[in-house]
Amino acid sequence: MSAEVSRLAILGAGNIGRAIARGVAAAGLYPAGKIVLTRRTVEHLHDMKSDGFAVTSNNPDAVRSAGIIVIAVTPQQLNALLAEIAPIVDAARHTLVSVVSGASIAEIRARLGKDVTIVRAMPNTAIAIRESMTCLATNSADEGAITKVQELFEAMGKVVVIEEALMIPATALCACGIAFFLRAIRAASQGGIEIGFHAEDALLMAAQTARGAASLLVEAGNHPEMEVDKVTTPQGCTISGLNQMEHHGFSSALIKGIVTSAEKAAVLYAPKTSV
Repeated sequence: MSAEVSRLAILGAGNIGRAIARGVAAAGLYPAGKIVLTRRTVEHLHDMKSDGFAVTSNNPDAVRSAGIIVIAVTPQQLNALLAEIAPIVDAARHTLVSVVSGASIAEIRARLGKDVTIVRAMPNTAIAIRESMTCLATNSADEGAITKVQELFEAMGKVVVIEEALMIPATALCACGIAFFLRAIRAASQGGIEIGFHAEDALLMAAQTARGAASLLVEAGNHPEMEVDKVTTPQGCTISGLNQMEHHGFSSALIKGIVTSAEKAAVLYAPKTSV
């Protein structure tokens, strides 16, 4: 494989596409100069170009130069993009990674009209700092392709390989979920301000506390309630606060938010023309 073919192309360098590019470069998997980013208004990628990434508005050219193609456009933009790159896609040398919510592998392959290897991926924006939770799925028999893509995303956080039918729930729990946890941290920091801390200190304390809580689960593999039990004592202040939050629907609101996001994700990609 030539140096040019070894490039990584990211088609649709919005927030998630840019985050993937920065995460890949930070992990040392591809140098910035071997990552080509596309966007219709290429001027919006000025900062990426300044950091050494290749940028262009020409999707077919980006596909020609790469081996792995990451499709990171919105669901509404997907069909037009697939029509644009279909003549260039080579099933013998390309692996497509789609981070488009709601679009199935079968739908993408049908629109391309080629039996190309496709892996669906659902990372979140923490991929930019190599702390993503990424879910992968494929219906391809090419084990080498899923292994290659898995290695790519494992360098940027945690990876779980799931059935394709679970990709929409994964969107709600992992991709949308990062916003839910960020909002919870913001709320905690606001509580900190109300009880006496300056805003900057309250935010740092809330964020680091959340980071520590997550690390207890990820690194030790314990159940959340096991860790909760360690800080709740009879008639103590922790259980008092927890019960007050539950009385106001804390857990049920978070669960409902995740379910609602999954329902919305299921209809984001709704092709209006036959494939």
